[in-house]
Amino acid sequence: MKFPKWVIPVAIIAILLLWGISQYNGLVGIQEQVNTQWSQVENQYQRRTDLIPNLVNVVKGYASHEKETLEGVIQARSKATSTTINASDMDEAALQRFQQSQDALSSALSRLMVVVEKYPELKANEQFQSLMVQLEGTENRIATARKDFNDAAKDYNTKIRKFPASLIASITGFRTRPYFTAQAGSDVAPVVDFSK
Repeated sequence: MKFPKWVIPVAIIAILLLWGISQYNGLVGIQEQVNTQWSQVENQYQRRTDLIPNLVNVVKGYASHEKETLEGVIQARSKATSTTINASDMDEAALQRFQQSQDALSSALSRLMVVVEKYPELKANEQFQSLMVQLEGTENRIATARKDFNDAAKDYNTKIRKFPASLIASITGFRTRPYFTAQAGSDVAPVVDFSK
């Protein structure tokens, strides 16, 4: 049985087209995994920002003259909630801005915890203790969500850079995703001096 000459080129084109569609769909699936992990990061940061007003109110009741510290926490929370990223347009600079605003909030919360140390009756307050447990749990969830996001971004970035998927990725506009990184200065161990 003899096939017409056009059958082989059409079959090759059909196979290439099906292969391209398969590669593209695979890239879309892994990209959605990154977007899903990003939404989990945002959810955990939102959980933390939702806890802060209650924490500030409890501390305010015991340490109302610590106004500067409390206002610092409120301002850092406001900035952190206003810094958002669209997962599909995420780049290194946007993630860095997001991370800086979240780090500023973490720093403000750390200063608040230093203030709390001056008030043993506050530390004994049941509502404060409950909020601190929730905040600690949320910080752990944030660390886990960031790790999961980095893992998903690594898988995605690897996929779009490997041949042959890289051909489809470059044609269809898939871009690498940035990673969360450690805070500046976290590579230097803190100095502990007991001589003072």
